[in-house]
Order: sequence, then structure tokens, then C-alpha cells
Amino acid sequence: MNHIYLALKKHINNALNDAFPKASEDAKKQGYLFDPQLVSATKPEFGDFQINGALALAKSIKEPPRQIAEKIINQLNKNKDFQSLCLPPKIAGPGFINLTIQNHCLINEMVSQIKDDRLGVPIAGDDASLQSESIIVDFSSPNIAKEMHVGHLRSTIIGDSIARILNFRGHKVLRLNHVGDWGTQFGMLITHLKSVAPETLTKANVIDLGDLVDFYRQAKKRFDEDESFQSSSRQEVVKLQQGDDGSLKAWGLLCSQSRHEFQKIYDRLDIELCERGESFYNPFLKAVVDDLKELGLLVQDAGAQCVFLDGIVGKDGKPLPIIIQKSDGGYNYATTDLAAIRYRLKSSPTGGDGANRVIYVTDSGQANHFAAVFQVAQRAQWVPHGSRLEHVPFGLVQGEDGKKLKTRSGDTVRLKD
Repeated sequence: MNHIYLALKKHINNALNDAFPKASEDAKKQGYLFDPQLVSATKPEFGDFQINGALALAKSIKEPPRQIAEKIINQLNKNKDFQSLCLPPKIAGPGFINLTIQNHCLINEMVSQIKDDRLGVPIAGDDASLQSESIIVDFSSPNIAKEMHVGHLRSTIIGDSIARILNFRGHKVLRLNHVGDWGTQFGMLITHLKSVAPETLTKANVIDLGDLVDFYRQAKKRFDEDESFQSSSRQEVVKLQQGDDGSLKAWGLLCSQSRHEFQKIYDRLDIELCERGESFYNPFLKAVVDDLKELGLLVQDAGAQCVFLDGIVGKDGKPLPIIIQKSDGGYNYATTDLAAIRYRLKSSPTGGDGANRVIYVTDSGQANHFAAVFQVAQRAQWVPHGSRLEHVPFGLVQGEDGKKLKTRSGDTVRLKD
């Protein structure tokens, strides 16, 4: 609201120009020009504006600065326009004058400058102080085959608020829902699905998400307790990654059922999102590993391909690694996030969002993960000059036991409730 600030500053300066000659006749006779040095207050407790000019003038006319400040305040208090503009001025320190704008005056100034329903906020691009950007806001991000719990509310609402503000400001905003729709857990789920409900592979809408959440817990229990089931689940992951028709159909069913329930929540909250799950970036994962290897950033450690981080060390004082490719050849969240960064910041005929800025809205527990991923992307020079990667963290919604909510344990509060 820079234009409102400048308007208020102009009103105060007009009052000062009227008050000063009367406050210091000696200075006026000696020909000294008074510079009020009117600036924004450095701290909220000091008010809105600060007049620093009494200190500079004191050196010239050999008069105590607090005495000069008192004379200026006496004259300001005789000015009816100034009285309606500010609360009574206060002297601080050696001679600073603190000013606080009256609330009604601030509101009146804002209203007088509003010419449309934008509340006086200029559009980026039209305002020379701010250029329009292409911005991605990554938020909400629930996991497929799990119902959204109360903990998902913060990312969803904070992310949507950020997106709305940026959009209102005139930026081009892409709202991405980076859902967890891929990974080893699907081998477990598909194996269980084929075992207990094979009819789902030939019929649509056989199970709903309410059953599916309990279904996830049942599958996890079997995976933890049955070695044969574990082996079948791992084989199912390979089949899924290789594009087996039956596995893909089961995976698609799990995803579609979840999306249907997610959308009910988003509709109730009036949230608009573009879903782009982890699976979207699968074709780009190998290139991440190959390119990091070519750049000389990858180091093999215990069979895994890692990048050792600069400035981030473990308890032993040695640089911590971020795993890019596991010892079994599989990929993880870091690989997917790096592939996503490249795609989101890239603009080419072969694909890419061409964003200038990517904002991730997740809980603060993921801060170290994003710090590591952002560092690798920067060192690989995948972040163009002038582009930004930002993590917006927030605290966790915890259970009654003070611990993080865990869907698989069943001890969560469903968001729809």
C-alpha cells in the first residue's frame, strides 16, 4: 500500500513545514533549512512514523535536541489537521519524535484511494515496483488410499490463502496437489486387493474410501506379519513399474476412489487444485540420476547413490548424504522432488511449467528435506537465475497423545468429520 504511505507522509510533512518556523525562530533567522527526516518507525511500539530531524538541527543551532523536539510538538498540537491525523506525538531517546496515525484517519485515506473492488491494491505488472511472475503453489498433498485427516487442513488452507493472495496481486498461479500416488505401498495394497476383492478388477465402484482406509490398515498388518505377503507385494511393485495391465487397473481403482473422496472435501472448502501425483514424474527420474552423475555430484555410499550436502552435518561432524537412488535401484521422495523442480522451472517444447517461483506448503518436519533438495537443485544449476524455491512451514496438528497423527494406526480424526 505504498501510495497510502506516501499520502500520509505528505500530510505530516505539510504540518511539519507549518510547525517548524514557529518552533525555532532562531533557526529561521540564521537561515537553517529544517529537514524533518520523516521515516517509517523502526518498531511497532514506536508508532507508524518517526521524526529524526531535531537531532541534526541541534548540532547546527547548539540547542538540546529534546528541547527542539518539544517545541515542534507544541506547534504540531496547535494544528487541527495534524490533531485529526495523529495521536499526540511522543519524544523518545535523545530527541526522536514518534507518531501514530489515528485509526479512522488511516481508514479514510484507504477508502479515498479505493477506486474499484481491488481495495486500492495495484496489479503486478501495472505497478512498476512489482513484476508479474509465474508461480506454483504446492499444497494439500494427501496420500492415495488414505482418507484426509484433520492434519491435512493446515496445508490446504494456508496454501489456498497464499495462492489467492498471489492471484489477486496479478501473478499467474498454478495450484498443484502433489498427491502420493506411487511407491512401494501400492505393491502391498494391490496384492491385498487381488486377494480379498478380485472382483474389483472387473467391476467399477465396488469399494468406497471408507472401506479403503480400513483396507489399507489390513494390508499393512499382513505386510508386517506375513513374509510371503511381503514377497508378493515387492513383486507387485515391479509389475506395476513395468506397466502390467492388471496391476495398473488395480492402482487406477485405488487412485480414482481416493480422488472422489478428496474432491468432496475440496468442494466443501471451496478449494481449487490441479492434481499432479508423484507418478507424473516417473519418466524423468532416471535423467535426474544420470545428470547428477555426469555433473560429478553423485557418490556411491553403502550401495546407494547419494549427494553429500554442503554445510549440513550429522552428529559425527561429517556431511550428511541425501539418497537419490537406493541400493536396490529404486527411487525415493528426493528423486521425485528433484524431477518435479526441473519440470516446474523448465520451459521448453518438450514440457515444463516455466515457473519463476515454486512455493511448498508443508509441515515444519519436512524443512530439512526441502533444504537438502533445494541445495542439490542449486548445485546442479537446475534453478535459473532469478527463480526461487521456497518452503512455507507450519506446525503439526497432533493427537491427544501429543504425537503426529498416523493414518495407518487408525488413531486419526477424519477431516470430513
